[in-house]
Amino acid sequence: MKKTLLVLIITTLVITACAAQQARVPANTPIRLTETATATNTFIPTSTHTSTPIPTATPIPHPMSIVALRAGNYPGSEITIVKELSKGLNYRRYYAYYLSEGLKIYALLTIPEGDMPEGGWPAIVFNHGYIPPDVYRTTERYIAYVDEIAKAGYVVLRIDYRGHDASEGNATGAYGSTGYQMDVLNAVASIKQLPEVNPEKIGMWGHSMGGFLTLRTMVISKDVKVGVIWAGVVASYPDLLYNWRRTGSFTPSPSSRGVGWRTTWIEDFGTPEENPVFWDSVSATSYLTDLSGPLELHHGTEDEDVPLEFSIRLAELARDAGQTANLYTYEGDNHNISANFSTAMRRTIEFFDSYLK
Repeated sequence: MKKTLLVLIITTLVITACAAQQARVPANTPIRLTETATATNTFIPTSTHTSTPIPTATPIPHPMSIVALRAGNYPGSEITIVKELSKGLNYRRYYAYYLSEGLKIYALLTIPEGDMPEGGWPAIVFNHGYIPPDVYRTTERYIAYVDEIAKAGYVVLRIDYRGHDASEGNATGAYGSTGYQMDVLNAVASIKQLPEVNPEKIGMWGHSMGGFLTLRTMVISKDVKVGVIWAGVVASYPDLLYNWRRTGSFTPSPSSRGVGWRTTWIEDFGTPEENPVFWDSVSATSYLTDLSGPLELHHGTEDEDVPLEFSIRLAELARDAGQTANLYTYEGDNHNISANFSTAMRRTIEFFDSYLK
């Protein structure tokens, strides 16, 4: 009994002393655990990560970038015949339209006569060069070019970009706006739906600005199996910015005047030296390893509208990327290769034949 009373008194004295000691610790003094302190019977929630990552914004590709265009949807439509035109030598000619972003895009369509090959005729989407949209007429332009390809046994769809002749929409140009490119990509989808066409045998021909659209199409879509470009605007955007000064008879239309892509893009994104990532992203020449097929380039040495160096450089870059890129130059010839038209067209058709027939 005496032992129990003694233990009780000692315990009471210890508790009282500890309470007095705690009362002397300032309220804001942190309590530190010693290295030997351990927690017992304590549940600590676990996590699959030690810290919460800070969300970062994913850059949105520019609409003109190849990546953004690849992500687009280009369903095209059935091709609607508006009326039949006068016949060619061995083919029929039609005035027709298809849909691109809900717009009616008109076109000259040719279909060969005779026995159709198994699987359908090979087809060429024909991209014309720059012509002021307010003077462009479907039945007046590139007639000889279309005729030669059509006579060789091809369906040809020579499209009128938006804002040209009867085509709906605004003619906003090719280099700073996606509209014409959309029209070309939807033309490819539309020609594949034509019953007379073999959808696995689609080629593309482009002149000048049409060459720009052709090259871009061939790094955006896998549907074009072969391309031919005459006097094409086929340089990188930095080259278009710094090394393209037209000295010929080029006259911009009202729709292409005003503040252009050069000024706007430099203000928004900086120069190619300041922001090479942006300028590479919009240049087809940055994606030549992804070309959908072989290329053939034609260019006159006295071209006053598009530098010969553009075609030379493209051929070099495409070959460095492991692609086929034939280049023909025509001494003393102009932007339209007028003096050597027959030779250039013969080579063009032979090239198409070698991959599509």
